[in-house]
Amino acid sequence: MRVGFAWLLGGLLLVGATRAGAETIELLPGGPNHWSGRNIFAPLRPGHYYGERKIEVRTVPEEAMLDLFYVRAGFQKRFEQADSPITIILPKRANANPKDFVIIRAFAEGHRIVEQTVKVSSGIDEVVLEMEPLPNLLEAIRHVYFAGRASLSFLTKEALTLRLTDRDGGFSAALHETAKSESVGDALEQVSSPLVKSVSANQLGEDLLVQVRFQGAADGIKPELRSRSGRDPVRDLYVYDVDIIGPGANSSRIERARNTLARVRTADVSGCAARFDAALRGSLDRAALSRALSPSGSFVDRYLLAAMRRLGEVSPGGSVEMGDGTRYDTRVPLQLAAAQADAATAKGFLALLRRWIALLEPADQHDAVLRGLVAPELEAESFKPLLDAAKSAEARCRSGA
Repeated sequence: MRVGFAWLLGGLLLVGATRAGAETIELLPGGPNHWSGRNIFAPLRPGHYYGERKIEVRTVPEEAMLDLFYVRAGFQKRFEQADSPITIILPKRANANPKDFVIIRAFAEGHRIVEQTVKVSSGIDEVVLEMEPLPNLLEAIRHVYFAGRASLSFLTKEALTLRLTDRDGGFSAALHETAKSESVGDALEQVSSPLVKSVSANQLGEDLLVQVRFQGAADGIKPELRSRSGRDPVRDLYVYDVDIIGPGANSSRIERARNTLARVRTADVSGCAARFDAALRGSLDRAALSRALSPSGSFVDRYLLAAMRRLGEVSPGGSVEMGDGTRYDTRVPLQLAAAQADAATAKGFLALLRRWIALLEPADQHDAVLRGLVAPELEAESFKPLLDAAKSAEARCRSGA
C-alpha cells in the first residue's frame, strides 16, 4: 500500500511539475458575458460552470509552435502564438457563448501540421496533439559547377514534388511535404560557386523552401534554369536536378574550356603533383568519389570525359594507370570509357582537375569548384582540412622533405 501511494504521489508531482513549467496564455474574446436559459441551472453545478476554465495542451514531439484561435459563430475573436506545452485560460463556461470554440494548430519542423477544435463549454480540459513525420526526407544535396554551368541536386527518400519560382537575383524551390535530415546539416548554407552566391533552407509548414541567390545578383544576372529527375539505385534515393546555365555558357565557353585543358602538362599530374593526388584521393570516401566522377547524365560528364582523355595524353607512358595497376590507352574509345567508369582510382585525375580549374576559374573559387567536382555532398568545412592536408603533402615533396 505504501509503494502504491508513493507511486501515485510521484506521478502527481511529475504532472504538477510539467504543468508548472507550461506557459499560461489567456485566450479571452472580450465583450460582454453571454447569458441564456442555461445559466438558470448553472448553480446546480457551480464548479463546472463558474470554476476556472482552462485547457492543458501538449504535443508529441514536445517542442512545437502553437497557433491558438478563439472563434465565435465562425468569426475569429482572438489569436495567440506560443510554444508547447501551454495552459490556455478561457472564459468560465457560464459566461461563454455556446458557439465559442478554440482551434489549436501545432507546427513542428519535419512533421505534419495537426489541428484540433475544442468547444469552450465542453468538458475537455486536456489536449494532446500527436504529430506524424513528413512523408519525404531530404537526405543529401550536391552542387556542381564548371565552365559557366552548375547543377543543384536534391536527393530524397521518396519521389519529390518540387516547384521552382523565379525571383529577383535567384530562384526558390519548394519541396512539397519534405523535411531536412540531420545528415544534410549545414551543407545547404555552405554552397558557393562562381555562379551561385548562397543557398538557404527554411521549413514553411509542411514544405521545405530552398532559396538560391546568384552571384552578381545586383547586376541583373539571369541564368537559365532546367530541371530533370532520376534515381540513385545504389542508395535507393530519388534525385531531382536543377541545372543553372549562366550567361555566356555557350559554345564559345565550351571551346575555351577545351583550349584551357590543352595547357595541362605532364608535370601537373606527376612528381609532387602525384603526391597531392594520392593524398586527396586517399582521404575521400571511395564510394562518394566514385559517384561524383562516374557518368550520371549531368552536364559535367563531357568535361570529365575530356579530362580523362587528356590524362592519358600527359601521363607517363601515354596511358592512365588505375589503382589496381591496370592501364588504359584513352585514345581507344572502349578503354577511355572503362577508365572513366573507374575514375575514382585513376592516378593523377584529381591533380589534373585541380590544374584545369586553376587555369579556368577565379582564384577565390578554386577550392569550391574542385569540391563540387570530387565531393559535391561533402560540407566545405569537412572538405577543407582534407584539401589542406593534400596540399601539405605536395609542399613537403617540393621541399625535399
